[in-house]
Amino acid sequence: MAFVEVKRDSIAENVRRIRELAKNNGVETAGVTKVVCGDPSIVDVLLKNGISEIGESRLENISRIKGSGMKADYLLLRLPEQARFREVVELVDTVLIGNLETLVRLNEVSTESGKDLKFIYMIDTGDLREGVMYYEAEAILMKAFEIVGTNLDGIGTNLGCFGGVIASPAKFEILLDLGESLRKATGYSMRRYSAGNTASLPLLEDGTLPRGINHFRLGESIMCGTDVTNNRRVPGTLQNTFTLVGEIIELAEKPSIPIGDIGHDAFGRIPRFVDKGKRVKAILDLGEQDVVPSGLTPLVSGCEIIHASSDHLIVDVTDSEKSFAVGDSIPFRMSYGALLRVMTSPYVRKVYL
Repeated sequence: MAFVEVKRDSIAENVRRIRELAKNNGVETAGVTKVVCGDPSIVDVLLKNGISEIGESRLENISRIKGSGMKADYLLLRLPEQARFREVVELVDTVLIGNLETLVRLNEVSTESGKDLKFIYMIDTGDLREGVMYYEAEAILMKAFEIVGTNLDGIGTNLGCFGGVIASPAKFEILLDLGESLRKATGYSMRRYSAGNTASLPLLEDGTLPRGINHFRLGESIMCGTDVTNNRRVPGTLQNTFTLVGEIIELAEKPSIPIGDIGHDAFGRIPRFVDKGKRVKAILDLGEQDVVPSGLTPLVSGCEIIHASSDHLIVDVTDSEKSFAVGDSIPFRMSYGALLRVMTSPYVRKVYL
């Protein structure tokens, strides 16, 4: 059975590095654990290394963490369907929200329950995912304050995740200007300006983060030590946090090009092949159902991933620095997307080191 090695010491080192960087810039860090499905063993590492707020997008994950007895503040990054709003109020402390009608309904449920749920209103500064467009936000924030008052804990934005928009000081100044407009109109100063995810870390590193931005939501940089939006490794972090290991279930020399007319594969793609003659190919006990194959990097030099079906990963081992036999394993480094699918798959065993 394929498995993933979770190196908790490396994750802990990344937490310490990221927290130090943030703290030196006056920024609080919410540790985002959605990529590991709220795995309690990994959440425990974050909490023991100074993270006090856990960011999650699934109520199931928050319930899983709480069920393990861990105490933290919980930030819900994405709302579920309205039928589950009572669960939201029961499980979380703060919610990212970007719609007034939803704010009204969730506030009603919160009031009925007697719990003060906090809200961070999301502003779309150009990445075109969640939130009100920044040029429409001033009036919307006024209405949001009228609805929830001081439970409007802050405003935030997201960059990089959908549109790939690069974070810049100007994007974050938008939030600060909106907050100042609300203060002038109402006298109320919001507590949090949640401007950053991993894609925003360069502003912390080069000292260009506008003063007043005080909250980041960080997952990829902690879990992987990478920053996919800026196509880089985050300075000072480790990338050996998770290692996927697949077992060879078949090994044979075969042609490098299929024999016959080529149509679409099982996922509707038309595969492309290069004629390299006969090659030694290993089939591993992994597939698209378990991982994003394009997000894998073999850790044995000379191995090359060729293609994958739902349950088979085909690796060319002809030029491998190591000789293989059926039953041997090949380790892989994973991208954020590959890790997400691996941790979601019930077919990949998790081994904690």
